[in-house]
Amino acid sequence: MSKTAFITGITGQDGSYLAELLLEKGYTVHGLVRRASTFTTGRINHIYTDPHQSGTRLFLHYGDLTDGQSLTNLVLDLEPDEIYNLGAQSHVRVSFDQPAYTFQATGGGALNVLEAARQLNKKKLVKVYQASSSEMYGEVLETPQTEKTPFQPQSPYGCAKVFAFHQTVNYRKSYDMFAVNGILFNHESPRRGETFVTRKITRAATRIKLGLQKKLYLGNLTAKRDWGYAKDYVEGMWRMLQHSEPDDFVLATGRTQTVQEFADIVFALLGLDPKEYIEIDPKYFRPAEVDLLLGDCSKAKEKLGWTASTSLEELAKLMVDHDLTLAREEAILAAARK
Repeated sequence: MSKTAFITGITGQDGSYLAELLLEKGYTVHGLVRRASTFTTGRINHIYTDPHQSGTRLFLHYGDLTDGQSLTNLVLDLEPDEIYNLGAQSHVRVSFDQPAYTFQATGGGALNVLEAARQLNKKKLVKVYQASSSEMYGEVLETPQTEKTPFQPQSPYGCAKVFAFHQTVNYRKSYDMFAVNGILFNHESPRRGETFVTRKITRAATRIKLGLQKKLYLGNLTAKRDWGYAKDYVEGMWRMLQHSEPDDFVLATGRTQTVQEFADIVFALLGLDPKEYIEIDPKYFRPAEVDLLLGDCSKAKEKLGWTASTSLEELAKLMVDHDLTLAREEAILAAARK
């Protein structure tokens, strides 16, 4: 008998890759989508068929993480076997400008998901995955960071994620629920939002290559991050919910590089010198910076059999190839308008 999964944030980078993975495994997948005046399903359009066709196994539902009662009603109606809470206000820099909303969506939203799952758990077992973040470590107290490293968040986003993390642990212990935290370090892909630094770099570099852009403005080039491929990481999410016992796991590559080093890799793939095009703009610095994140995924490797399989160089090439195609299409349109 096939399983049913419910994904919040299904239209995002991770949600789209996870939906693909679960559909490949024979799941029926339901996703939560916020109503907007423009279409937001670009990342899943290739797998989202007419919901009225026979054989359809992907269904979308309008809703919002901040609307707890409606969320509970939907979960009780769908009765999923697994819930993946990937929805959030997920941009760290934006969280400084919108701290209250970030908490409501990222922290309160996670609590609403847990409460909905608790109500369903009275009828049937439901497993819950909470998307935790390496940003919870903030001003790190040890390197590398493990599941036991204390949290010291440096942003409203990080604080909201810490709240969600502890609520997940609390629900697991207090209500005997199968609820897990995946503490994921930075993970990127061609589907990453263009305001996130890795995608901002690949998008700008490919446009510069084709003469569509002259400069790339960035903030802290010395910040060090542990970057992996999102498609690898959603496999880890799924494995956490297949594990015999609910637990918390770090997913990371165990390798750290600076923003400058990532930019160097990208520009080198295009035969460009980054020094000629990158300029610093103070507005992109965070009010409280996180200088170093480096994860230790030994526990996930031992208990889940999971490791990151894509190198940063391979990931950068995937992103550059994708964005070069976009830039070429953009150049063709620009030429046609002349």
